[in-house]
Amino acid sequence: MSKIDLAIEGSPGRQPATSAVQRTVRLWLCLLLLVADMAALAAGFAIGLRVAGVPLAAGEFWHPLAGGMVVYGAIAFHNQAYNPVCLTRITPSLRNAIMAFAGTLLIFLLVVFSLKATGDLSRLGISTGILCSSILLAFQRLLIVQSVRRNFSDNLFAQLLIIDDGVIPDDVTGMILVDAAAVGIRADLDDPYMLHRLGTLLRDYDRVVISCPGDRKADWAQMLKGANILGEIIVPELDPMAPLAVRNCRGVPTLVVARGPLNLANRAKKRLLDIAITVPLLIALSPVLIAVAIAIRLDSAGPVFFKQERIGRGNRLFHILKFRSMRVEQCDAAGSASTQRDDDRITRVGAFIRKTSLDELPQMINVLLGEMSLVGPRPHALGSTAEEQLFWQVDRQYWHRHALKPGITGLAQIRGFRGATETRRDILNRVEADLEYLHGWSLMRDIGILFGTFNVLVHRNAY
Repeated sequence: MSKIDLAIEGSPGRQPATSAVQRTVRLWLCLLLLVADMAALAAGFAIGLRVAGVPLAAGEFWHPLAGGMVVYGAIAFHNQAYNPVCLTRITPSLRNAIMAFAGTLLIFLLVVFSLKATGDLSRLGISTGILCSSILLAFQRLLIVQSVRRNFSDNLFAQLLIIDDGVIPDDVTGMILVDAAAVGIRADLDDPYMLHRLGTLLRDYDRVVISCPGDRKADWAQMLKGANILGEIIVPELDPMAPLAVRNCRGVPTLVVARGPLNLANRAKKRLLDIAITVPLLIALSPVLIAVAIAIRLDSAGPVFFKQERIGRGNRLFHILKFRSMRVEQCDAAGSASTQRDDDRITRVGAFIRKTSLDELPQMINVLLGEMSLVGPRPHALGSTAEEQLFWQVDRQYWHRHALKPGITGLAQIRGFRGATETRRDILNRVEADLEYLHGWSLMRDIGILFGTFNVLVHRNAY
């Protein structure tokens, strides 16, 4: 029996009760989010008062704080900080809450200066309270989003999939499936009763997805536009292009299939982080760099550095710098042969610097030159293969990685995906991690990856 056969009979009739439960759960979770916000604000300012040496029972501080919490609640509600979307998506949850907190602080400062009450306040207590409240606010929201995802997954929202002679997705977890023909629904814009029947079916759902042939997509789209619901239509023919959005060029619809993952401000922040860390590190590690260079020259004849063509941002080639770890006559400029454990091409010093990742240190020069970043997808040699296939032949999404500068370290590295690529899965793991990093970039994530790198500087796959 097919998935449709299992869901045709009676499934729409059972959904209203389930939908009511889901709405109730969402309401309670949103109330939990509100209570957690207030607790975070209260705890943060309590810490600030304690640091400033102000008694926690002092009413002259708690009365304004209570008023501020009311103002925050109103602004946050208006700013969609308690929208159910904030229960499952961390970015809008944090953004809306922090913006509401910033608005509350602005109003607070305007009131304080208007009343000329700045002398009655503990600047240390207020500053510490703002800092602690911000941290607690972000932390508890992150915790709630992770908990909701883990415990409710796709069951927090009522989702309907209508099959009208279309394809069925492989994963329909948490969705109710309905065969349009079996329940008497069709895309007919000339029949008001048909629109009424569809509206009656959709009223207990939060999201509906239509799967139908190409010649019916336009009619279904028109029917959904007035249904007061998040409506989507499956378009499998677009999958190879993976469009990001729909735009318009001189009156003609276009599909947006690519855009830079970072705007100018974020690129500037990432570059400043690179410079702020790389310059002091190069100065501090200069004795180590000199010692390694001397050891390489004493161990084997040849240059200290190894240069190799790698693919950088925008799919542009650059020369990566590494300490030479192989004998000159056996260096693989194309990178067609992955380094193996106990590889006889590696020198004695080379084995040590590869095991400890010291061979990667010259890449900080690439960072200073703007060719690389401290954190990003690792650049691979042009001839690198997995199961006798070039990396981009294993997965065409490989090229997507190059929307960002390559990095000395990255999400794939701290997850242990390094070393030889003996199987297709070895490179697929890296591509998946790199794409996750690309689509979820943040400055704090870069800092977290840098700290995580210390745990994998010496790794069993580093040889």
